Formats: sequence, structure tokens, C-alpha cells
Amino acid sequence: MSIYKEISKAIRITFVLWLLTAIIYPLFILFVAQVPFLKGKAEGSIIPNIKGEIIGSALIGQQFKSDQYFHGRPSTIRYSQGKQGNPTGVSGASNLAPSSPQLLKRIVEQANLLKDEDIQPIADLIYTSGSGLDPHISIKAVREQLDRVARARKLKRDEILPFINKYTEGRFLGIFGEPGVNVLKLNNALDFLDEFNRQQNK
Repeated sequence: MSIYKEISKAIRITFVLWLLTAIIYPLFILFVAQVPFLKGKAEGSIIPNIKGEIIGSALIGQQFKSDQYFHGRPSTIRYSQGKQGNPTGVSGASNLAPSSPQLLKRIVEQANLLKDEDIQPIADLIYTSGSGLDPHISIKAVREQLDRVARARKLKRDEILPFINKYTEGRFLGIFGEPGVNVLKLNNALDFLDEFNRQQNK
């Protein structure tokens, strides 16, 4: 077989592989992503507030400080400007060793803050996740904050519980991990409830 045939064969194989990987496969994935029940996830699971403003993604954890909101996991990520500094755009853990005085100080401060709020210092309210972007906390961590949020919003516990149940996501594929509550979705739903109650009381 001549070198020219070998070159021609290599060019054809390269073209076919390029066609499959750079054109056909991406177009197929794009088509699949437009299926109604996948479309939202493919577009980033964007969450709008009651005014229609985008407040974040259901896939990315956020920091909530107000008493009327359920607080998510602590994070080493600087999400936005303000007290936490400029956003880094980088996810990940702090990489501090268990013996680190800095890590110990942060954990003790967080535990004391929770005790002041009469909240049991549960692991996912003290320790950061590996990615620093975890949008979920455990059901137990949510229930520990229930009384505080109910008081701040002037609601009964029973009015909030259905929303906790609604935004509790089960184990991945039914076997991996533990059930968790999406904090952004839950807090946003409670804002909608507050606005609905205000409209009803007018």
C-alpha cells in the first residue's frame, strides 16, 4: 500500500471522528437537553425570585444570614462582594489539616454561634463540603432551624413543614448519599408564601 493511500485513509478517519465527536455528538446532547424535564437543568437550574429576578442556581449553595432564612452549609468560597471579599470563582475545600488552628477556630466560632441561636451544632452546619458549593443540608439540620425561621416569618411550624418535605431530595439513584433539602429552593418558596399571605391580608 502506497504512502498516499495511507495518508488518504488517515485523513478520512480523522474527518469521520471529527464529524462524530465535534458535530453529531454535541448536536445529539443539545437535542436531549431540550427535553422538557431536562431543559431546566441543562440551562443551569436557574431560580427566579418573586419579582422575576434571577437569584441563583439550585445547583450552587448560597450564604443566607437573615433569621428568616434557613442557613446552608458553611463554605470557603467567596460568593460575592461584601464581608466575604471579592468572588474567587474557584470551588473546593480549604485544604486545612484537622490539626490546623485556623480550622479549629472557625469550627468553634460556628458551633458557638449555633448554640447562641439554640441550634444543635450538626455536622453540615459546621463543616464545609468538599466542593464548597453544596446546595443541600440534611433534614435534621433544617428542622433544627425551623423554630427560628418560623418566629422570624411569624408562621407556624406546620405551615413550613410541607415546603421542607417538597424540597427534600432523595438519595441519588435511590442508593447513594443521604436525603437533603435544597436550601435556595426552600427559602425562595417561603418568600413566595410570605408575599401570598400579604396579598391575602390586604
